[in-house]
Amino acid sequence: MNRRYFKRSLLTAMGLATLAPLQSLAAKRPRFDRKRSPRLLKPKALKPGDTVGLVAPGSAATEEQFQKSLSQLQSLGLQVRYTDNILARRGYLAGEDQQRLDDLHQFFADSSIQGIWCMRGGYGSARLLDRIDYKLIRKNPKVLIGYSDITALLQAIHIKTGLVGFHGPVAVSDFNEYTVQQLNALLMSPQRPYRLPYPEDQGREEVYTIRSGKARGRLIGGNLSLLTALVGTPYQWKVKGKILFIEDVGEKPYRIDRMLTQLLQSAPLEKAAGIALGVFANCEAKPGDSSLRLSETLQDRLAQLGIPVVYGLPFGHISQQCTLPLGIEAELDADTGQLTLLETAVK
Repeated sequence: MNRRYFKRSLLTAMGLATLAPLQSLAAKRPRFDRKRSPRLLKPKALKPGDTVGLVAPGSAATEEQFQKSLSQLQSLGLQVRYTDNILARRGYLAGEDQQRLDDLHQFFADSSIQGIWCMRGGYGSARLLDRIDYKLIRKNPKVLIGYSDITALLQAIHIKTGLVGFHGPVAVSDFNEYTVQQLNALLMSPQRPYRLPYPEDQGREEVYTIRSGKARGRLIGGNLSLLTALVGTPYQWKVKGKILFIEDVGEKPYRIDRMLTQLLQSAPLEKAAGIALGVFANCEAKPGDSSLRLSETLQDRLAQLGIPVVYGLPFGHISQQCTLPLGIEAELDADTGQLTLLETAVK
């Protein structure tokens, strides 16, 4: 045999042998086509007597939080189901990743369950994204609701399946009159169009325009920390033509600056239709700190975009919060601070 040919054949064989396990690993990773977006998928509306699955996809909950969650969901006229994993704990997580994933899959697959309610946020949802069975979810669309850390779930599932998710109170949130009214208006008795009202005790001086104008587009967004954490992953939003809503809690202005700067440098925010900012609770610097105010930080980072931006809409880590559906058409008026949902989020 020709020695040169033998060496070339041997190296080729070695290369294929090395490539095979790499190809096998790649095959196990979730495929993501950024050029194709699934059609919008609306879940069925909830009604009294329906059963919802209670899950903890992020941080662990206490027995007290669990009991409060049960009581509040039942007060909506809903039946509640959960598994033995509901109070599992592994450090700061609500059990092993597989336990949390199993609960999510089980409740989506179960036709006797009409919705899935996240008990709390915290941290942990993002750890599940590359192992979620998105085909299962698309075949079994249902209401999924939560906020804060749950942003990761809502965003990934919407991107991969088209399912409208709900950025709204977790089960352990305060279910006061305003919050319950908004849940009913979005999940149970949908109206079209629906202008999100402000709580009576929220002063309109807390709402201010960063850049005036009106915008129309599909709603996307959630918690700023999670939106930033998903940059560079297959679960990062396409913002072009969308109304981006953002909230956060407990972050000093310089941290808000850092996260917004990352979004500005990684996504064409100027191509968004507009930006609706919720209430950034406990995000001011301490008295005496050498710091920009929150309003100055937001103005500095977002006014330059040339699109409508308004701060102070009633969502976020606040006691009286509205529910925002991801993926539906909406209109934002940055001058009046009004967000109007132009279509229903459930069918």
